[in-house]
Amino acid sequence: MYHPYRFAGRVETARKGGLCLCPGEGGLLTNVYIDGFNLYYRALRDTPFRWLDLWRLAETLFPQDTINRVCYFTALLDARPDNPLQPRRQLVYLRALTTLPGLEIHYGRFRSGVKRRPLAEPAPGLPGSMLFRDSEEKGSDVNLATRLLVDGFNREYEQAVVVSNDADFAGAMGYVKDGLGLRVTLVNPDPHNSSPRDLSAAATYVKRLWKSHLRRSQFPDALSDDVGVIAKPAGW
Repeated sequence: MYHPYRFAGRVETARKGGLCLCPGEGGLLTNVYIDGFNLYYRALRDTPFRWLDLWRLAETLFPQDTINRVCYFTALLDARPDNPLQPRRQLVYLRALTTLPGLEIHYGRFRSGVKRRPLAEPAPGLPGSMLFRDSEEKGSDVNLATRLLVDGFNREYEQAVVVSNDADFAGAMGYVKDGLGLRVTLVNPDPHNSSPRDLSAAATYVKRLWKSHLRRSQFPDALSDDVGVIAKPAGW
């Protein structure tokens, strides 16, 4: 596995404003920014690939480049009546991710509540709306876009990789590409749908995430940290 601190000199050169494209020394210095929930719902949900080593995934997608940092943006889940063990499985996975040098986890938050929404075709004599329990993730999109821009300003990378199919990132990506003159590669995690036009236009290059990438990027069923053994959750 690549250890990011081996390339401290390259990172320092980039921070001073010099972009050092050195194909013989590991290709482009690359930071990867992962929209965790977009990745999960587009590519991982109900698959056997949820035990995903994100650093290995980055190296699998960009084998010619030097992975400097992987930033994973997510939020802690609440238990639901239909999925009471969901938070426990997530914590196990997050613990596995903390074993990866150079990987950072950035947290947003979930906001839950009850909302009233109109019915598309209300039945005669019945209310035209119903109450729904609603959970909304907040903060991760802003955190990702902000980190992408700040790292670009500081010349922390030669290439930024954004793993998402969310068009909200088009503005930040476009500024990094056109305003800062840095390469931005979009990785679309959706195997069935193309990226939104605005999002694709904001990128220098677009790649598709396939099952073969996920299959080759799994953690071992058991790994360890300073606390003990981390076992792959049952059903994953």
